[in-house]
Amino acid sequence: MSWMFNLLLVVQILSSLAIISLVLLQQGKGADMGSAFGSGSAGSLFGATGAANFMSRATKWAAVVFFITTIGLAYVANRGNTGQDTGIMQNFTQTAPVAPPAGSAVPGVAPIAPAVPGVPAAPLNAVPGVPAVPAAPSVPVVPAAPASK
Repeated sequence: MSWMFNLLLVVQILSSLAIISLVLLQQGKGADMGSAFGSGSAGSLFGATGAANFMSRATKWAAVVFFITTIGLAYVANRGNTGQDTGIMQNFTQTAPVAPPAGSAVPGVAPIAPAVPGVPAAPLNAVPGVPAVPAAPSVPVVPAAPASK
């Protein structure tokens, strides 16, 4: 890693800690809500906060420094030594999916036997080592018509 990356990383960590501490130390706008409905003025609920104080300005500048260092870190990390793109997808090549050759066993999938006349086909949900459930006897769906005399 370069010295620029390390410097930007330290500045970004310090600015993030500054943002966290400044936000936690500030009094929220919701703190004036009780005074808005009580003895205070209604203007404090809907805005009219006045000029920004030191804490809010410091938070703004810490956020600006944080975002600038984030952009700088992204640039330095992707720049590489030769100036080429060194992203994670640089060497990616997409290939078409290939079907397995016929007759090869795929784990977890029962092979489909070819239809041979006179030979019953294996059930598709067959699990190795588990006895198959016998098929129910075939029952005609529509009753046969009465024989006519």
